[in-house]
Amino acid sequence: MAIALLLALAGVAVIAKATYTMTSRKNYWEVVAECQKSDSDSVRPNRGNILSSDGQLLASSIPEYKVFMDFQAGDRSDTAFAHKRDSVWLSLLDSLCDGLHGIFPEWTAEQFKARLEEGRHKVIVNKKGEKTIGARHWWVWPRRISYSTYCEVRQLPYFNLPKNRYGFHEEKFDARRRPFGSLAERTIGDIRSFEGGKDTARFGIELSYDSILRGHYGLERKEKVLDKMVPFTVTPPIDGADIVSTIDVGMQDLAEKALLEEISKWEASIGVAILMEVQTGDVKAIVNMRRCSDGVYRELFNDAISYRCEPGSVFKTASILVALDDGVVDTSYVINTGSGIMPMHGAKMKDHNWHRGGYGSINLARTLEVSSNIGVSYTIDHFYGDNPRKYVEGLYRVGIGQDLGLDMVGYAKPLIRYPDFKTTDRSLYWSKTTLPWMSIGYETQVPPINTVTFYNAIANGGCMMKPRFVKEFVKDGQVVATVQPQVIKEQIASPAAIGTIQTVLRHVVSQGLGKKAGSKNFQVSGKTGTAQVAKGGHYRSGITEYWLSFCGYFPSDNPKYTCIVCMRKAGLPASGGAMSGAVFHNIAEGVMARNLKLRVEDASDSLSVFVPDVKQGDIAAADYVMGRLDIASGEVSLSKPEFAHNTMPSTIGMGASDAVYLIEQQGVKVRIHGTGQVVRQSIAPGTNLSTGMTCELELK
Repeated sequence: MAIALLLALAGVAVIAKATYTMTSRKNYWEVVAECQKSDSDSVRPNRGNILSSDGQLLASSIPEYKVFMDFQAGDRSDTAFAHKRDSVWLSLLDSLCDGLHGIFPEWTAEQFKARLEEGRHKVIVNKKGEKTIGARHWWVWPRRISYSTYCEVRQLPYFNLPKNRYGFHEEKFDARRRPFGSLAERTIGDIRSFEGGKDTARFGIELSYDSILRGHYGLERKEKVLDKMVPFTVTPPIDGADIVSTIDVGMQDLAEKALLEEISKWEASIGVAILMEVQTGDVKAIVNMRRCSDGVYRELFNDAISYRCEPGSVFKTASILVALDDGVVDTSYVINTGSGIMPMHGAKMKDHNWHRGGYGSINLARTLEVSSNIGVSYTIDHFYGDNPRKYVEGLYRVGIGQDLGLDMVGYAKPLIRYPDFKTTDRSLYWSKTTLPWMSIGYETQVPPINTVTFYNAIANGGCMMKPRFVKEFVKDGQVVATVQPQVIKEQIASPAAIGTIQTVLRHVVSQGLGKKAGSKNFQVSGKTGTAQVAKGGHYRSGITEYWLSFCGYFPSDNPKYTCIVCMRKAGLPASGGAMSGAVFHNIAEGVMARNLKLRVEDASDSLSVFVPDVKQGDIAAADYVMGRLDIASGEVSLSKPEFAHNTMPSTIGMGASDAVYLIEQQGVKVRIHGTGQVVRQSIAPGTNLSTGMTCELELK
């Protein structure tokens, strides 16, 4: 009984002590807990770079900052320090605001003072309903700033005092930059950064390989030691790997310029170009242009891999290859196309020259050369009309309907339906006219990347390669993984059928409708395509739009590259051979010219001086290059450019890197249009500058 009484009394004492601690001593213990608290923060890894096939930088990260004030920093229980901090603040406030105005002239010193004082007197109510005075995360400047600007801000009065006690702090962001501007923008990708340091990959390689580029976050713990918050690394961050892409900057620039010139001439709404290496499937260039409301072409969508459309006559090659591979015809098979119009299951099949009397009787090879709709559709309908499924199976066998399984986000696989395809969409029902119209490139949905992959297989002797966008993953200068070329189909058709179709495609360019794509210097093989674009399942509503294409490879005798060029335009004239073929011609000529191998000894001039012309840009970088070239510093002037501070320098004739370096040294933002050397700058040399200005550079 006595023991029970003692236990009861002890229990009452414990409860009383707990009640006293929770009430009378509550504030004291909250302060103690706050002082002993350790904060854990995640540590951002450095995001990997994206490089071109020859090691040029396509995308990289640079730091940007947003600056804040914590008006409740320090030990809240230390009232003496709080009074000292307030007095220091009041004594330095005017000089601080004057300094901020000097760095950010868009705001006056009075505006900065009003902003900061508003934060210092702001009433904060926590979850418990308790009120405190002073904002904890009050932005000083609403926009992000560069590292150099951050360093200037950090040296201002009051902001240069210890962060943990006086409250100035920052958030760091990794801003993604592309040195070559919009070049291959949709394929390289982009990063969108959000407040709090979080960033999100949006598209292209950035999104498709985000987990590799991003790396792994580390963990840092902050603990109070001798009245200071000291960071301790718990888990170090693991930086992301660099990615070496298959993109060749020179070929990409060449393809983009060739395409832009032609689509601008014809005011096309969409333009696409893909250049692929035959043996590996490497995508060396990929251009996606759409005409915006202001008339300027921009990369808005990766149409090369995602835009499914009726491909038109470039599809005829697949139809004839199926028939050749099945052995139902050979190139000597003759079709009577008549006067260019043939009734077919209640509809009229027309050749492009029907108003001129058609082609009459032509053999199968000539059918492709002149792209006869009647010749191809009659052949396929005649031999596969009783068993259309066999024809569709043949299309998948030769690879035109192959799901390429691309690693790139946004890829849309082809839609080529079977006769027994189940659907409630009446426009997709299989009818008697489906087979003949499918054979000439209608009634299907195929993205350009699939078409060029199919033609690449023909160029490669029948071996179909998977399109490759990434070659290697590099960490700390060492290759940690390689993406090997991948064979999708060892042989899309018999060697005999492949050889026959190769001959026909060569004749399409040399003596058919593809002459515009040809070259006097080497042989080109390929096929033209011109298709009406359906609107709402119909082809006759308003102005007719056309999908114009040319797909082929070069040189014909030893194929190195396959290329497809497509454009969508409204109204006549509309010719895949003349318009897309012209772009193909320019790309092929440019690529072959780049690949010419010349001996340096044969091109050298004993009287010339081998000292490069050095622009007045990044002198440190130029000095490094001179050293690697074994050129003495005395042989070339490396003096820094002379111009007054806060005045616009002249960048005419400079490359992008030097021009951006010079201008950003003056605190001015830069926007680049085009590639090459600067031919125009929006702010004239000698203009007085102020922070926040943006200079646009046009490069050619």
